[in-house]
Amino acid sequence: MLNRRPRRQMNQMNVVPYIDVMLVLLVIFMVTAPMFTPGVIDVPSVSQAASIDVRPLEVTVDATGKIELIDGEQKTRVDSLDDLASQLQALAGNEQRPVAISADANLKYAEVVKIADRLHQAGIKRVALTVKQTPKQ
Repeated sequence: MLNRRPRRQMNQMNVVPYIDVMLVLLVIFMVTAPMFTPGVIDVPSVSQAASIDVRPLEVTVDATGKIELIDGEQKTRVDSLDDLASQLQALAGNEQRPVAISADANLKYAEVVKIADRLHQAGIKRVALTVKQTPKQ
C-alpha cells in the first residue's frame, strides 16, 4: 500500500483570472470610447464683463530697508510701514488691486514678512512676493 501524504491547502488566491477579465474590459472600453459623441451643452453667455484695473501696485525694498511705492510710472518714498499701509489703502481703493512686494535678495526675510503682515492688517488681501528668475545652467 502506498503511503500518500495529504495535499496541503493553498493559502493564496489565484488572481490571474481577474487580471485577464480586467484586460478584456480595458480593451472593450478603449474600443468603444471613441464611438460615443459628447453631448452638446448650451452655456449661457454674457454681453461684456466689467473691466478691472489689474496693474499691481509694487512695493520695493532695497538692501538697507528703504521702502518705495510704485504705481505705474510714479514712485513714492515711504518712511514707515504705517505710511505705506495708508498710502496703499488710498491707492487700492476697493481692495481689489493686487500689491506685489519686491525685496532685495540680501534683505532679511523677516523684514519682508513684516511688510506683508502690516498690509494684511490694513485690510489689503491680495499681496504677492515677486522673484527674479535665474537662467538654468
